[in-house]
Amino acid sequence: MGQQIALRSADGFELGAWESMPAGAPKGGVVVIQEVFGVNGHIRAVADGYAEAGYAAVAPQIFDRVEPNVELGYEAADMGRGIELAFQKLQMPNTLADIQAAVNHASAHGSVGVVGYCFGGLLTWLAACELTGVAAAASYYGGGVAGEAARSPKCPVIMHFGELDAHIPMSDVDQVRSAQPDVPVYVYPADHGFNCDHRGSYDAPSADLARQRTLAFFQERLG
Repeated sequence: MGQQIALRSADGFELGAWESMPAGAPKGGVVVIQEVFGVNGHIRAVADGYAEAGYAAVAPQIFDRVEPNVELGYEAADMGRGIELAFQKLQMPNTLADIQAAVNHASAHGSVGVVGYCFGGLLTWLAACELTGVAAAASYYGGGVAGEAARSPKCPVIMHFGELDAHIPMSDVDQVRSAQPDVPVYVYPADHGFNCDHRGSYDAPSADLARQRTLAFFQERLG
């Protein structure tokens, strides 16, 4: 179902991506934005899941600008390395340009939605506000979204947070709700990373419900 491909950004930079196609004609495209752990086995599985739901899914390797083909696990050392790459080495204009390349690529299959997790949840919000060709965006536990909540999205957005998330306190979630009253914000009885079945914080009921809501949202906005 999935394969490794290359994307070309506006400045000519070539980055890798995982692309997964549905069995039949795609209903649209979905760009899957990684956590700080790179496009690893989990993110490839997430992309494959959106392909199974009928979408042409692509997960751009946004760390390729600073280190090609990063795949990290979920131990403390991996977390530290991922945070260093995401918040100290990446340059946001280049990162958004690389996500734009993924959106452009996915647009060959119809309207495009963006979904991202953790650091990717923040990037999903920024993509909704800054990029072109994004028809819908679903952000999962995006650290830093509260600090960017005053931005204006160009497309419909939904957000998912865990009420037990020590990284994103409920005061931040309330700040997002206050700044974006038209954005549905869902809160689950779960911790940060509840969607990832490779992490100890995985919460299957919350992950399943959030996926159902995201798929219904994409069905409405993308087809």
